[in-house]
Amino acid sequence: MRRAVCPGSFDPVTNGHLDIIERAATLFDEVVVAVGVNASKRRLFSAEERIEMLEQACAGFANVSVAGFGGLLTTFCEERDIHAIVKGLRAVSDFDYELQMAQMNASLTDVETVFVPTSPEYSFLASSLVKEVASFGGDVSSLLPGFVHTRLTARLAERQGE
Repeated sequence: MRRAVCPGSFDPVTNGHLDIIERAATLFDEVVVAVGVNASKRRLFSAEERIEMLEQACAGFANVSVAGFGGLLTTFCEERDIHAIVKGLRAVSDFDYELQMAQMNASLTDVETVFVPTSPEYSFLASSLVKEVASFGGDVSSLLPGFVHTRLTARLAERQGE
């Protein structure tokens, strides 16, 4: 069985993330979306919330599951007998960083990284940019699943009220 992992923070999950996950699901028998759980990083959504949103967003993909992980991605892969990491690339700048990570990961364990170019309509899309634009009242509704947009809008309103 060909198994792969799509790792990320997914804070929040965007249509660009889902594009890469969907395409990975056509290439591999099983795809695990691995949500980074790093307590030292401040996120807009908790790990549990991000996992929940991804489970809902990926419900239509029969061969996709979602799990949280802390520590090294390579350890996560070894524990689950996963030998491929799927990473989306938006631009050349992504490649420079991701190639270095891929080489480090390969040096640690028997894992290959598969780079999938982002679809052109999502080439500019990043969770951090979506959050920033939304925090200033910009319309990001077309960049996220509807339920994620609703949660993002509510969370930002909560934060502004604090």
